[in-house]
Amino acid sequence: MLPVEPEYDPAAPAPLNVSRAPTGYADVDAQLDRLADADHLATDGHMEVYEDVHRGLRDALTALDARPGPPVPPTTYSSRS
Repeated sequence: MLPVEPEYDPAAPAPLNVSRAPTGYADVDAQLDRLADADHLATDGHMEVYEDVHRGLRDALTALDARPGPPVPPTTYSSRS
């Protein structure tokens, strides 16, 4: 009996093995690590992971904007109409 080779399936999971360097921001690093979840899914499952990561990165950026920054120095001129 001849060995049976598995049928080629272009949609089968194939890890991309993209290296991810830590950014130093825990929220961002967690989202980038989440991208590895797509390595174990068929291509039709990637979109859900990508959308989730995009949403998480957008939330992390929004949180940075929400942090209070240093006080703005007062202007030395008055506004004239």
